[in-house]
Amino acid sequence: MASCAVVIPYDSVSVHMTPGGDPSSWRVLGSLAQVGMTLVVSTVLGLVCGLGADRWLGTSPVFLLLGLGFGIAAGFVNLFRSIKDAERRDLNDGRH
Repeated sequence: MASCAVVIPYDSVSVHMTPGGDPSSWRVLGSLAQVGMTLVVSTVLGLVCGLGADRWLGTSPVFLLLGLGFGIAAGFVNLFRSIKDAERRDLNDGRH
């Protein structure tokens, strides 16, 4: 079997991803990735904790649903905090 892998040199990726070597593009990308990962991790963590509590207490999906709800809520709280911090940074930089 032949593989169809495309090799991209690192120099061309950095030039095309951030024209002029602008580090702010990477900062924004990092912030967005952090928010996305936090949403996923908090949801999964709440789900797993709820499942563990249900198994330990012998209940059915009561704590699973509660953990899932708390995990989703924690993810959205972090999302709103990140948005508020980004707005505050923009105002301090004089962009608005």
